[in-house]
Amino acid sequence: MARPTRILVPKTAKKGEVIEIKTIINHHMETGFRRDDVGRVIPRDIITRFRCTFGGEVVFAMELFTGIAANPFIAFTTVATESGELAFEWEDQNGEVTRATATISVA
Repeated sequence: MARPTRILVPKTAKKGEVIEIKTIINHHMETGFRRDDVGRVIPRDIITRFRCTFGGEVVFAMELFTGIAANPFIAFTTVATESGELAFEWEDQNGEVTRATATISVA
């Protein structure tokens, strides 16, 4: 899949602070219900799972379905506990995975 992603994570935070994390992945999210110019069904092609981990523990996860818009934007909050790397993972219906990371410094 290896699709371009954008991740917005605060560079710094105070310990115990609630931070907002935003991410978007470029993906057309084809539902499988539309037809092309000659009437053939366009095959379904969607991202089915998103997961964000910190230190190997899941901080946010969700399943996506055909009702999600193209280029899905996801925003969630978590509590800053320590400095480290957040790992982001999107999986499509074919099992292909796109991964990205972001670092945060907690004082």
